[in-house]
Amino acid sequence: MTLCAAAALAAPQARAADAPSYAFAAGARTVPGATGTADAVRLAPGTTYRSTLSDAERTYYRLELDDASSTYVSVTAVPRPGAPLDAGDGIRVSVQDADGLSCSSFDSATVGATGSPRPLTAWGAREVVADRSLCRTAGTYYVVVERARPESASQPWDLELAPVSEPPLARPGATRAPGAWDSATPAPPAGEAVDRPGGAGFATAAAVGPGAWRSRIVPGQTLFYAVPVGWGQQPDATVEIGSTGGRSADYVGAALSLTLHNPVRAEVESAQTGYGGTQKSAALAPVPPVSYANRYAVAAPVNGMRFAGSYYLVVHLAAEVGEKFGDGPYGVVLGVGVRGSARPGPEYAGESVPRGIFGAGASGGPGG
Repeated sequence: MTLCAAAALAAPQARAADAPSYAFAAGARTVPGATGTADAVRLAPGTTYRSTLSDAERTYYRLELDDASSTYVSVTAVPRPGAPLDAGDGIRVSVQDADGLSCSSFDSATVGATGSPRPLTAWGAREVVADRSLCRTAGTYYVVVERARPESASQPWDLELAPVSEPPLARPGATRAPGAWDSATPAPPAGEAVDRPGGAGFATAAAVGPGAWRSRIVPGQTLFYAVPVGWGQQPDATVEIGSTGGRSADYVGAALSLTLHNPVRAEVESAQTGYGGTQKSAALAPVPPVSYANRYAVAAPVNGMRFAGSYYLVVHLAAEVGEKFGDGPYGVVLGVGVRGSARPGPEYAGESVPRGIFGAGASGGPGG
């Protein structure tokens, strides 16, 4: 794939502080987060919510669940532009039962080495699967959200919460993750890159398929893309940033990041690269084909490849790039591949909520 040598393509100038903000789902319901379970607001699968994580305390939301379906709740936190952040700043999310027992380990998402304010997504789950007795009964459960470093909480962060319900299988299936799979590095996509601006959030992710997709990005900005992936298929992705065309002794160690999220927005795999003014690229490590039984794996990259549906590719350019190399915009090319042919999926004993989210042609997650 070919990338224009000049990073500053013909487009209006934009400062890092003016990078487009996160696009929350249209019609998302605004709800308060509670400081205790007694006042926790109920979340319903299939609806997207907006809320606020205001201080160092844990924040609670309520779920009313049956004894058969698995429920996943992703939480995207949006730090305020210009907020001072350390690598360990971020959020932690879990689901607990009415006795305070965690149904899933706390999942965390942190700023990392970029130190750049950007959307951070973590998830919690109540899974009903074979050989697990915890959290299987119908009743009240709680989504727990907190700062990864409570002592650093000084400004409120906006939240987007997206609960999803997955029905049980119609008949028992495999309870072990598949063994060997093709982990070879894929060939880069052939052909010229096609212009495709990225979306500003999960709900507005730009739809793409296999190929090379060109966009522009300013320091501090995050781009979202959605790729349909069927049962038995493997998504691949690379991202490349163009050179500035000048000379500089400066360098940003964690300048450009690429992250893969599954249909319930859980992070599967990520990659990043530094930037010194010349073209650089980052590639995701190979992930296994989509399989229902991947949920029984321990490793996160395998465990996350448990659904067919829209997988999300999220590209972020660190704000520090603007300080070292200028406000841009910078040219980026996203290379996308989907290996293998889609196969029939498992037979569910009911419908997911939202309907069709785990299908290869799914258009996205919960709506308003």
